[in-house]
Amino acid sequence: METVQELKTAPRGGARSQRKGKNMLAIASGKGGVGKTWFSITLAHALSALRQKTLLFDGDLGLANVDIQLGLMAKYDLGSVVSGAMSLNQVVHHYDKCRFDVIAGRSGSAGLASMPVGRLQILGEDLNLLATDYDKIILDMGAGVEKPVRILSGMAEKIIVVCTDEPTSLTDAYAFIKIMTMQYPKSNINIVINQANSLREGQRTYDTLLKACNNFLKINPPLLGIIRRDTRVRDSIRNQNSIINRYPTSEAAEDVIAIARRLIANG
Repeated sequence: METVQELKTAPRGGARSQRKGKNMLAIASGKGGVGKTWFSITLAHALSALRQKTLLFDGDLGLANVDIQLGLMAKYDLGSVVSGAMSLNQVVHHYDKCRFDVIAGRSGSAGLASMPVGRLQILGEDLNLLATDYDKIILDMGAGVEKPVRILSGMAEKIIVVCTDEPTSLTDAYAFIKIMTMQYPKSNINIVINQANSLREGQRTYDTLLKACNNFLKINPPLLGIIRRDTRVRDSIRNQNSIINRYPTSEAAEDVIAIARRLIANG
């Protein structure tokens, strides 16, 4: 990983100068285990249910798991694109259960995780071209702040940082926000609090993160939504189905649908 000084002095060309995908949403987190992929899947389903043509891109280039959570057996995946065997639009798979499209990742490939900057930029441009056929493209990014995560997130119109009330989650979410704002000062960062015991507790968690961002980074990333802790989330993952299909009136499902409505209303 680059040092802070390297991030500050990095050239302002390349990915930074690329046109941002006007309808691309990067879902990120500072650490794993906060429900980022589950949220990406559920948000894609919620947007689809609200008549938004949606594509879910598994951008966790080293530990892809969107297809696992969906029980999806995609014939082609992102590995075919990186190897040059296929173009990005050729590996799009329609997921009938939730009526959105998926580009599956490739687990266990160090080559994908360490993809050169130039290839990442080309991938981002290809996503921009695909975006013209969709209302929303959701990029489920890997945990952490590695180069592929930063570059692809920086290409999105909006970055949604998912965190919980765990101290390590808050600390790592703040670290991610700090690095992204250093490297991409115009980033449109929003916060989603997941696994909150209540809306009040979720608001308290957000306020803690907001205070750190305001005091040390002089930014105020808005709260996009709070998702309440729900035991039915685990059951839906275990059954490889969206919670909106399995438990459409559950609190977690309703919370994500509310976030989807907010995204549509905000354009």
